[in-house]
Amino acid sequence: MTPVTRFVPPARAAGALAVLVIALGACAREQAVPQEQVVQGECRPVYGADVCAWDRMAGNELIAFGITVPMRVVDSAPADAPMVWPPVAAAAIPLSPTAKAAGFDNVTLYWEAHGHPPAPYMVPHFDFHFNTVTSADLGAIDCTDVTKPAQLPETYELTDIDIPGLGTLVGICVPQMGMHALPGAEVRATMPFEKTMIVGYYGGRPIFVEPMITRGALLGRASFPLAIPQVPNGQPNVRYPAQFLAEYDSTAQAYRFVFSSLGARTSP
Repeated sequence: MTPVTRFVPPARAAGALAVLVIALGACAREQAVPQEQVVQGECRPVYGADVCAWDRMAGNELIAFGITVPMRVVDSAPADAPMVWPPVAAAAIPLSPTAKAAGFDNVTLYWEAHGHPPAPYMVPHFDFHFNTVTSADLGAIDCTDVTKPAQLPETYELTDIDIPGLGTLVGICVPQMGMHALPGAEVRATMPFEKTMIVGYYGGRPIFVEPMITRGALLGRASFPLAIPQVPNGQPNVRYPAQFLAEYDSTAQAYRFVFSSLGARTSP
């Protein structure tokens, strides 16, 4: 039987080849870009619900990290909690080994039922400290070291305040927390704050970033961003985030606090 040779016009063959090359290229790109996934971390109970840490990964690369805060935590926080000194954390949540490799070790959560000085912050609010030092290091902070950093984020200030019965808090230093650098415009504001980002220090070096958010703002049940300042003289091996989003999930009735756009390590 004589083989039959089918003629394929050159233009049609070239078109088919181009389609094949495009398809193979798209397939290769899909294989080259790892699919993002959320890796759940440890949880701690806070006012009747669990606050949980998590990482967002693309393959082996950390894309973002944060915590999930159920609305039950916000709704159930006691309106008249006793004021103690130093303040006691409602929870201390370890972060994952991956987040620790990026320089962030743990999260300490505080509920300030009556707020705290300076005056704009004397409203009920939550403090969420994302710490770059260990829990043991935090426990050793007694505020006897009054060294302030050589440089602060732009527009931020480290204010000294006098507290009756406690004396002068240099740089608003709180034992087991550290100093609190605040936006200067907020410190001098005549209206109460709603939400802000704080940078913490001790021994002259940065040790935490802190979303500080009023209960009223969280009860709005809506997503919102917070600007993160660039931290001068950042710690080696800490990948400081450039973006923060409090992302509200109406189905889960919870906020996801997302730190993303992680910078490069500063060490050689």
